[in-house]
Parts: sequence; C-alpha cells; structure tokens
Amino acid sequence: MTDTAPRARRSDATRAAILRAARERFAADGYERATIRAIAADARIDPSMVMRYYGSKEGLFAAAAEFDLRLPDLAAVPPDRLGETLVRHFLRRWEGDETLAALLRAASTNPGAAERMRRLFADQLAAAVAGFGTDATSTARRAGLVASQTLGLAFTRYIVRLPPVVEMTPDELVAWIAPTLQRYLTGRPES
Repeated sequence: MTDTAPRARRSDATRAAILRAARERFAADGYERATIRAIAADARIDPSMVMRYYGSKEGLFAAAAEFDLRLPDLAAVPPDRLGETLVRHFLRRWEGDETLAALLRAASTNPGAAERMRRLFADQLAAAVAGFGTDATSTARRAGLVASQTLGLAFTRYIVRLPPVVEMTPDELVAWIAPTLQRYLTGRPES
C-alpha cells in the first residue's frame, strides 16, 4: 500500500468535516452571516483548507447545499393520495435535514442559492410530476404550484417559525395542505 491511500482517506475525512460544519453553519446563520473562518473553526481545521477544497464561500455553499428531495415514486401512489404523500414526505425531509432550510434561507438573498433552489425543484419535482403524462407546460406549472406550497410551508414553519404553523402537528398540516397539492397535481384550473 502506498503513502497516498492514507492521505486520500484524510482528505475525504477533511472534506466531510468541512461539509458537515458548513451545513450546520449555513442552517444556523444563513449564507450571508456564515463565514469561512467560523466554518473552519467548527470543522477544527485551518480556513485555508476550506479554500483549498472549495475555492470560495459560494463553492462551499454549492457543495453543502446538494440536496436530494428523495421523492417517492408517485406512480406507485394511489392517485387520490398524491397530495397527502407529498406533504408527509416533505415534512419528514425538513424535520430530518437542515440543508433545505439553509438553502431556502440563502435563496432569499443570494442569486446563486436561488438558482440552486430553482434547479432542485425543476429537476427533481418536475421530473416526478412529469410521470402523470401532462405536457411540458402543464408539468412545469403543476410542479411550480406544488413548490409554492411546500416552500411556503417550509418558510413559515422552519425559517420564520410562525407560531400557529410551528404548533400544528404533521397530521394537521397534512389535513390542511394535502387537498391543495392534490388539486395542483391532478385537478384542472377553473376558468
């Protein structure tokens, strides 16, 4: 075994520590207030190492904000349960991972983060909605409307922490929001 294998493992561990610290710092402080120096301190490394691996704060944020929505296979969901399935799914994702909240917080002030959020929902959510066989324009609109509700929920519950929304149980949120998502996914606009 050569000397490069231990260095490669250390490099991977350092990158993982930086990303972990960056996700936590971006989630806690937002993009604008998070600093490379604070992230490096959280990762217990020199700030120059962050720059070596990620080049800039924006490059670090882009790597830290990689987010897979891990959407369920909507084709396997009974058509009348689509809205409920998505609301429950998004609540589980936000409760278990602060990356989306950090991305949402940053997207309001940072054009790069806003573009990442647009791509995330356009690529992943639109692809899931496209399975319903609608044309490209309808698919984009349906996915956009679902995103408007789910991002609005995330903003009020996890960023602004609006008390009535924070106090609601997941079942209550599903009861209120699922019918709207259901209409967006399977309904027709009224003229």
